[in-house]
Amino acid sequence: MEILIKASQFILSLSLLIVLHELGHFIPAKLFKTRVEKFYLFFDYKFSILKKKVGETVYGIGWIPLGGYVKISGMIDESMDTEQMKQPAQPWEFRSKPAWQRLIIMLGGVFVNFVLGIFIYIMLMWAYGENYLPNQSVNAKDGIWVQDSLAMKVGLQTGDKILTVDGEKVKKFSGLTLEFINGNNFQIERDGKVIDKEIPTDFISQLMDRGKEAGPMVSIRLPFMIGKIPDSSRNKNSGIQVKDLIVKVNGQEKKYYDEIEAEFLKNKGQEITLTVKRNNQNFDIPVSISDKGKLEVNPTNLKTTEIAKLGFYDLENIEYSFVEAIPAGWNKSWKTLTDYVKQLKKIFNPSTGAYKGLGGFISIGSIFPDEWSAESFWTITAFLSIMLGFMNLLPIPALDGGHVVFTLWEMITGKKPGDKFLEYAQVIGFVLLLALLLFANGNDIFRLFK
Repeated sequence: MEILIKASQFILSLSLLIVLHELGHFIPAKLFKTRVEKFYLFFDYKFSILKKKVGETVYGIGWIPLGGYVKISGMIDESMDTEQMKQPAQPWEFRSKPAWQRLIIMLGGVFVNFVLGIFIYIMLMWAYGENYLPNQSVNAKDGIWVQDSLAMKVGLQTGDKILTVDGEKVKKFSGLTLEFINGNNFQIERDGKVIDKEIPTDFISQLMDRGKEAGPMVSIRLPFMIGKIPDSSRNKNSGIQVKDLIVKVNGQEKKYYDEIEAEFLKNKGQEITLTVKRNNQNFDIPVSISDKGKLEVNPTNLKTTEIAKLGFYDLENIEYSFVEAIPAGWNKSWKTLTDYVKQLKKIFNPSTGAYKGLGGFISIGSIFPDEWSAESFWTITAFLSIMLGFMNLLPIPALDGGHVVFTLWEMITGKKPGDKFLEYAQVIGFVLLLALLLFANGNDIFRLFK
């Protein structure tokens, strides 16, 4: 059921983005009186799931969910209709239109993607505002909790306070891993001293190779609240109860889970006294620690909001009016784009190992939550829209960016590339895109088996 919910959200988001992207080409084509022969969601090689002709355009849904397209008369595109190009140019064809009109038609899809992403982020800011744990709040307390081996390898320790990455202050604690992915160096405070450290060039490669440790690189320091007490636990009848918050061990104040676990290890096989907080009252309870240094209970899996209510951290809650949401949404869009460009640059640098993180449909589908959340759905859709817009701007033949480059060349030099050249370029572009698609989805399959 969870997979079905993820897949449904993925298909809905993808379909919305494809239709609107192609509409970005369709509308200016029509405005410039250019004939559009097909408007398709997904590709229709050999047959269509659904199709209907309205006027001069066939609207349909293909069976290959790898994108979509509009087939514009007189244009070398996904259809590779070279026979049409052998005929004399007609006034309604793409190739007969002035270069500036062709440029607008080709940029229409990218324009829609960027505008859609910005619009969604503005609406999200207006509807939900921003709710997050500031990194400054973690630094104001007692720093981070480090369990991840990679975090230790780059030089982080429990209690460190991460100040900056590449000289920029980190705003959101949840964004630390992404900042390290995009960064080259960082600065921490440890025991009152400021220390500068380098992020390894192959950090992303090591991040992808963590296996079972996959997840956030660092976490906040958590309280130890009693969760389930198994029947097999030696402390089943000790007097501790579910939701008890451990505040002292043998009379010594201990605030965090990592500190309390360390005390248990020091007292293997011993009887100790825990002070727990229950209904705003403290109770001293004798307990027994196992030979492995365990209390033999499951801690409560607390949400960040619950931890904040206990007074451990201060969350940031910002509400925006519609007018205030406009610059906030724009800033969010710009940050999304710049972060994505940084990651893409690292992918093209083999020494970073970032190519290991390249993912296909499984990776994209997996970022959707396993239960419906309007906020999550639209946040991911906004991100994908901006990502799709940027990817289509890349100067690769078969992408909008490739057509834009050729059109700009024509506008600057006055020389139009020949049809044969455009055909060969289109084929090369398709081969490159197919190779990238196979590699990305191959990565997904490899990770599944791994």
